[in-house]
Amino acid sequence: MTARPSPDSRTTAPPVAAPVIEIRNLHKSYGSLEVLKGVDMAAPRGHVVSLIGSSGSGKSTLLRCCNLLEDSQEGDILFEGESVRWKGEGLNRHPADRAQVIRIRTNLSMVFQQFNLWSHMTILQNVMEAPVTVLGRPRDEVEAAARKYLDKVGIGEKCDAYPAMLSGGQQQRAAIARALCMEPRALLFDEPTSALDPELEQEVVRVIKALAEEGRTMLLVTHDMRLAADVSDHVVFLHQGRIEEEGPPDVLFGSPKTDRLRQFLSATA
Repeated sequence: MTARPSPDSRTTAPPVAAPVIEIRNLHKSYGSLEVLKGVDMAAPRGHVVSLIGSSGSGKSTLLRCCNLLEDSQEGDILFEGESVRWKGEGLNRHPADRAQVIRIRTNLSMVFQQFNLWSHMTILQNVMEAPVTVLGRPRDEVEAAARKYLDKVGIGEKCDAYPAMLSGGQQQRAAIARALCMEPRALLFDEPTSALDPELEQEVVRVIKALAEEGRTMLLVTHDMRLAADVSDHVVFLHQGRIEEEGPPDVLFGSPKTDRLRQFLSATA
C-alpha cells in the first residue's frame, strides 16, 4: 500500500470547489414583514444541510429563495460560485437574467410538502415531463431514467398508476423520483414528510437516508429532528429570520449553546 503524501510534501494545495449553493447576507420581506434578516449559509458538494426551527422562522422561505422561487431584497445567492444577477432594489429587486434563473432552477430540483404531481398523468409521465419538455432530452432516454429512479425509490411497479391511486408516501416518493430524473446538482426538500402519517413518513425517510448515503448534495427543511440528526453534515437553526445556532448535528443536538435552541429541542422531543 502506498502511503499518502504528508502535507509538507505537497507543492500546491488542491483547489477547493465552490459550494453548490451559497447565501450571503440574505434579506427577504413581504411588504413590511421582514422574514429573513441577513442569513449566511452554504451547501458544499456532497453535503446534507438541514434547516430547523419553529413555524415562521424563515426555513421554507430561505429554501425558496435558494431556488429563486422567491425574490430577495438584499444579499447574494451563488450557484457553484456564479452570482445571481439582479435588477432593481428592495421590494422591486428581481433576477435580471431569465436564462440564468431557468438554468439554476433546473439544477436545483425541489421536493414540496404537498407532492404537486399532475393528477391527469400517470406516475411515469409525471417523472418524465420536465426532462423532456424543459431539458429537451430524448424521450426514450428519459423513460429509461424515469423507470430507474422509480425503482430506486421503491415504486417501480406503479409506473402506470395515477397519483390518486397511490398513498401519500408513494406520491412523495414519486415526487422524489421526478426530482432525481432532472439529474440536478442538488436536491431541495421542503418538509417532505410533514403531510404524512407516521407509517408512511418512514417510507420517505428511508429514501432520503439512502440518498444522503450516496453523497448527494441536499438542503432539507424538516420538523423531524431524528432525520436531521441522522442524515445531516451540518444543521442550521433559524429563529425569527436569523441563524441562531449552527454546526454538526452531534454538537447542535448534543450540546446546544443557546437557550432558544434548548427550548426548541425540548419542545420537539
